[in-house]
Order: sequence, then structure tokens, then C-alpha cells
Amino acid sequence: MASLQASFTVLSTNPRSHSSSSTQPLSAKPSHLFTHSRRSHRFQVSCDAKKNVETSQGKIDRRNMLLGLGGMYGASNLVANPSAYADPVQAPDFTKCGDAHDVATGAALDAKCCPPLADKIIDYKLPPFQLMRIRPAAHRASKEQVAKYEEAIRRMRELDTTDPQDPRGFMQQANIHCAYCNGAHDQVGFNNLDLQVHNSWLFFPFHRWYLYFYERILGKLINDPTFALPFWNWDNPKGMTLPPIFDNTNSPLYDAKRDPNNRGSAIVDLTFSSSTDNLQLVANNLTSIYSEMVRSVSTTNDFMGKPYCAGTNPSPGGGSSENGSHTGIHWWVGTKDTSGPNKFNEDMGNFYSAGRDPAFYCHHSNVDRMWTIWRDVLKTDVPKDITSENYMNAEFLFYDENKQLVRVKACDCYDQRKLGYDYERIDLPWLNYRPPKKATKAKVSNISDAKTAASVLPINLKKTVRVIVPKSAKGKADEQLMLQDIQTDTTKFIKFDVFINDEDDKIEELDRAEYAGSFAQVPHKSKNKQGKSNISLRLTSLYEDIDVADDDTVVVTIVPRSNGEDVTIGGIKIVPVPPRSS
Repeated sequence: MASLQASFTVLSTNPRSHSSSSTQPLSAKPSHLFTHSRRSHRFQVSCDAKKNVETSQGKIDRRNMLLGLGGMYGASNLVANPSAYADPVQAPDFTKCGDAHDVATGAALDAKCCPPLADKIIDYKLPPFQLMRIRPAAHRASKEQVAKYEEAIRRMRELDTTDPQDPRGFMQQANIHCAYCNGAHDQVGFNNLDLQVHNSWLFFPFHRWYLYFYERILGKLINDPTFALPFWNWDNPKGMTLPPIFDNTNSPLYDAKRDPNNRGSAIVDLTFSSSTDNLQLVANNLTSIYSEMVRSVSTTNDFMGKPYCAGTNPSPGGGSSENGSHTGIHWWVGTKDTSGPNKFNEDMGNFYSAGRDPAFYCHHSNVDRMWTIWRDVLKTDVPKDITSENYMNAEFLFYDENKQLVRVKACDCYDQRKLGYDYERIDLPWLNYRPPKKATKAKVSNISDAKTAASVLPINLKKTVRVIVPKSAKGKADEQLMLQDIQTDTTKFIKFDVFINDEDDKIEELDRAEYAGSFAQVPHKSKNKQGKSNISLRLTSLYEDIDVADDDTVVVTIVPRSNGEDVTIGGIKIVPVPPRSS
């Protein structure tokens, strides 16, 4: 793997000098850790097809082929043409929005997620700005910043009473996440397929646009165009608790539907290792973040998420950050409420209700920040931008601060600075958390119960599983582990960890060379209760750290952390890292 470097450009918060820049080292090692109805799929389309399609009538644009003469994306045309090609996911049709679904029963939720209808939709143009909005770390936000934030949320909540149909209201904003993420919208032209913005390459651009308009609405409500949404700095030990600004019961930022065990000084457990040692929790968190940002990433899609296009099944596979720290925070914060409509978990612990907790937006502000760090700061051998037209031209609809319904595209949000905001610069201690090399070579013979893949597939994770997997080559190979056809119950919180040649079996400690990566899922409901996805974990650095150059096989240990009985893995193999492309 190419050497890892870190540098960044500092944007001044001085309005007269925000365009100037200086280069500084990003991270110094800290001197201390912390201070305180079921539908059948009758056809398939290709997400990576060529733009022009060869037919008996010559070359035609694939979009025209899909549109056809009788209407948009006619399913009958696709069935008649089994080699139909995909296009980018289109913005949803609000007039056809339906009920979101209860994760426990599959029935329609009492809560209605559908947005207000509008007379027209305009293509959004980024407005000019004079001052760069600098999003602060929540635990470092000034009294003035907190006061503005609280007042903006208070006014947003007031709209729920004074004008419930105002798309800028608190519940209307929360319902955006519900509708896009819990089965209320179908893909345009594919009434048998959910539109889902999680577990694919749509995850980062959708949430960036979501927060962009949310932030602008808050600024509009308090007449402050410089208002910047704080970020929950959970990737730094000083931010690894629920930010105090959200834990004041008299504040509009407070949400009662949070896990009461994770308030105050409770340390975030991103990995659900269940360790009772706070120092170990912090070490696990930092190791996990390093893995999802650097060590386990082979390709652009490994970080960003798998391709997802019009006419393809939702949730093909989330990126490493979405599957990791993003999901960890959702579940850690959300209450395990048995009285709500899901009788399972509420607010942050479920897609349909996550936007009802103000901490959700602060959390996703940091998720967005991690994308900026991965794209702009980390110097690795992995390309950072997806160049597929199917990604760049994916569309979403949002209401802006002026209550205008606007259409946006993924390609227009690559650079957060062009959207008029950036982040306060904070140390990145996880950059120093590549696990130490193992002192002695593991003896695979000491790892009991390991079986060949052929004898155990498909794998159900009701208990820890150890699988002998052939390497693709001897020596210092650049390889990745692929877990394929991961079938899960989407209504359950799912989490499992992966280790290589782990003879020590210290499953509560992730800051070890044998740790390869993780998979996690936030509960949600889709029309097809069973989700299926794939993940790949780069092994190049791990091989160097545990010395397997002369081995033909390795032992892969998969440790279920939550609801393993609802996980089945259909395939497992080690393959060379593919050529560098997006």
C-alpha cells in the first residue's frame, strides 16, 4: 500500500481572508486519550452498462430505450428485453409517496412520512456566498453558537404547530429521512422496487444534500446566513460521549427517546465489543475508524458504497464508513423502546424515526466530515471520486429554505466548499491507530474448529464461525477478503466483526493486527424484508502485520455481535485487489 500522508488546507473564519489558505500537518498524536406487501423482481438491469446500446435499429441512447414510447421506464419493455440497461436513480415522485413500514410487522406505520406536494420543481443552482460557514465540533461550540442552534431548532419546532405543512418544520424535516429510507418512495418507473439511499453509493451524496438544506433552513429561521451546524466529533476521544448540548432536558436539542445508559460520561462504543474498560473502548473506536478509513479499503466503492441504479435492487452494499461508525452511533444513541410502533427501538435506532432526534444531524455532520477527510486529506492509492454517470446523475428532491421544491444531483456536491461550508480542524488520533505488528507468527493449527468454506457455506452466524480460506497468491500479496450474498433481516440491528488467523481469541479487543473489519446494519423496513449485500476488506496491511507471506491459506474468524442468527453469508473468498478505478 502506498504511504499514508495527511495534510489539509485551513480556511480562515475571518470574513476578509476566507479564501486564503495555509498547509499544516493534520494530526499530532494526543498526549492523553480522553478527558471526561412483498413484490417479485421479474427482471434485472446492469448498473455499469454502456451509455449507448446496440440494437437491430442501430445505436440508441439507453435512456431513450428505457423511456420507450408508452411512458417512463415501462416494466413491460424491460421484461421483453432481458438485456435492458440501467440509468441513474431518479428523484422520487412525491405524488406517489406511500406509507413507510413498521419494521416489526411490515404493516404501514401510523406516522406519515410523505412530504407536502409542490406546484413545480426547479433544478437547484448553488447560490453565491460571501462567508464560508465553518461547522464547529459540538463539544467545542461557543455559548453563542449553541444559543443560535437552540433558537433555530426552537423555531423549527414551532412550525409543527403553526403550520404543519411547512416543509421547513421539524417533523417535516425528520420525515425526509423516513420517506427516503423506510419504503415510502418507489423508484420512478419501478413500482416493485423501493428507493433506498442507504447501503449503496447514494449514502454520502444524499445525506450531504439533506444536511445542506437543513442547515440553510435553520439559518433562515434565525436570519443568520452564516449559521453552521455543529458536528459530533466521535472520532476524537474528547468527543466520544454524547455532546452535552444534547443532554440538557430543558433544551430544544433534547430527545427523550435515547438510550438512558448512554448519557453523561458514557463512552461511545462504536464497535459493540461490550468491553467494560473505557480505555479499551476508546482504543477499539480508534482502531475501527482507522480500518474503515484506510486499512480495509481496496477500492472507491469499498468506502463510498456499491453501485445502485434505476431498476436494480436496493441496498447492494454500504461503504466501510456507513457500515462502521455511522451505524455504531445510530444504535448506541437510539432507545430500545418497547412501547413505540416498532416495539423495538426508536428515534436514532431506526431509519424511520432517526431524524426526530436533533443529535442525528450533528452525527451525520461528522459522517459528512469523514467523507471530506477521506477525499481531501488521506493520501492513499485508492481513487477518491466515482466518475460513473450512473452515480453523478443520481437525483434527489428537497425543499430549500424558501419552501421551494428543488432537484439536485450527486455530482454537484463533491466539494463541500463549493456548497459554502467547511469544518473546524481537529486532530485525527485514529490516524495513529494502525494495529501493532504481531510479535510471533500465528500457528493456524492452534485455531480450533476451523473448517473449509465448502463444508460450511452458507454460513449462519448464530455463533462464531472459523473458515479456512485459500489465498490467491503467496508472498506479499495485495488481496481482499470478499463476503458475498450477506442476507440479513432488515428489521434487526446486525453487527459482526472479522479477524484473520486469530489464535488469541480476544474478541473484546479490536486494536490487534488480526482485526480485518466489520459489518453493521441499522434496522429499517423495505418491501422485501430480506436484504442482501456484499462487503470486501483489504488484507494487504494486515498480511504485513501478522506475517502470512509463506502461507497458502488463512483462517477467517467471523464474530457475531448482534442478531447473528438473522445473518447468512453465501460466499467467502480471497481475491487480488482489482485495478485502481472507480
